[in-house]
Amino acid sequence: MQSQGPLVSKITQCINCGSGNLERFIDLGYQPNGNHFPSDSTVHNEPRFPFAMCVCKDCWQVQIEQFPSEEFMFLNHPYITGLNQPVVSHFKNLARQVVLKYSLEPNTLVLDIGANDGTLLSEFKELGMRVMGIDPCKNTNSLISEKGIPICKSFFDENSAAALESLNLGIKLITATAVIYHLSDFHGFMRGLAKLVKNDVLFVGQCVYMKDVLEKLQFDHFYHEHIMMHSLTPLKRIFDEYGLRIIDIDFYDIHGGSFAFTAVSKESSFEESPSVSQAINAERDAGLEEIDTYHRFAKGVEANRDALVDLMRQLRQEGKSIYALGAPLKGSTLCNYCGLGTDLIDYAVEVNPFKIGKLTPGTHIPVIAESDVVNQPDYYLVLSWNFLNFFKQKYSDFLRDGGKFIVPHPVVSIVGDETVSK
Repeated sequence: MQSQGPLVSKITQCINCGSGNLERFIDLGYQPNGNHFPSDSTVHNEPRFPFAMCVCKDCWQVQIEQFPSEEFMFLNHPYITGLNQPVVSHFKNLARQVVLKYSLEPNTLVLDIGANDGTLLSEFKELGMRVMGIDPCKNTNSLISEKGIPICKSFFDENSAAALESLNLGIKLITATAVIYHLSDFHGFMRGLAKLVKNDVLFVGQCVYMKDVLEKLQFDHFYHEHIMMHSLTPLKRIFDEYGLRIIDIDFYDIHGGSFAFTAVSKESSFEESPSVSQAINAERDAGLEEIDTYHRFAKGVEANRDALVDLMRQLRQEGKSIYALGAPLKGSTLCNYCGLGTDLIDYAVEVNPFKIGKLTPGTHIPVIAESDVVNQPDYYLVLSWNFLNFFKQKYSDFLRDGGKFIVPHPVVSIVGDETVSK
């Protein structure tokens, strides 16, 4: 089916600055939502949606052109943070760094927007903080409640922020990791944030870094949930508009390249780190404010797609078996864009119970439990390539026994046992 279900009309203005000076730089075709895994009985009624990305040539915000409703995307969201060990380890480090950097005292109240299963909040709790979350997802609300963490079952916006403000809870730190991609109403989010980030209240956000996406051809970070993709320059613009100062930025390898930034109110006593101006200068030097950079990226993505498909077809002609390692959102984007279906991939291997026993969106590859794999394939296509180092250790026996990984970025490559630590 070409298109079905709730669609927002085509965005004609920049979600950040409101400009109409948008230019499409990549079209990924019609794709299903990568978080809706069909079963054998529902596979024939799978909706598909337009999927193209554009950039604002005034503020350089990257955003999607059309997307399903937020309720469709997020109320039954299957992602579970705690199943991703590299993310769990990263959150442990992130929480500790924030507590130490800003000298947070025991019993400081931390609010996590998009709290998921409470993995990040659990780390703050271990450090002596009081914690609470806000998240609309039905699947993970029960998981966070089981951990004894209070959860507001709602999207975060101006209204929910006003309700939190009226409770006078004394929130001192607000976090939002992998959240500010998801905002069709960025200004509503910012109005809500500005209600709570006053005096010396801290906001720490984390995103995949658009600079890394461009430089490493990570087009599969684009999916319908990622309504926006971020670099620091356009973020600073909108935070300034709402009276908030970005005072610090740190870079991480997680997810193939991410950044965490800290924002405070204009009246806050916190001073700005030199890291902010350094990052903005680096973005300008890398061409993030030049439209040709985005079109070169799209051409590089097309070349990588062709190389990957040629490799997969060659291996199948040689009689090789290929499984997908993971069935993440980014994997849905990659497989649908490249046309990688059951003719090239036998199974997708997962640990997430919300995905096991289903079919991958669009390409309908059976998803099986990692623990049920008896005979290993010749190759794994690493769809969760952002956790490649973790998988090289976890699957070290597979690699030492002659198995291979196919890695799609930044160039298509095959990884064997020579990369495994002895």
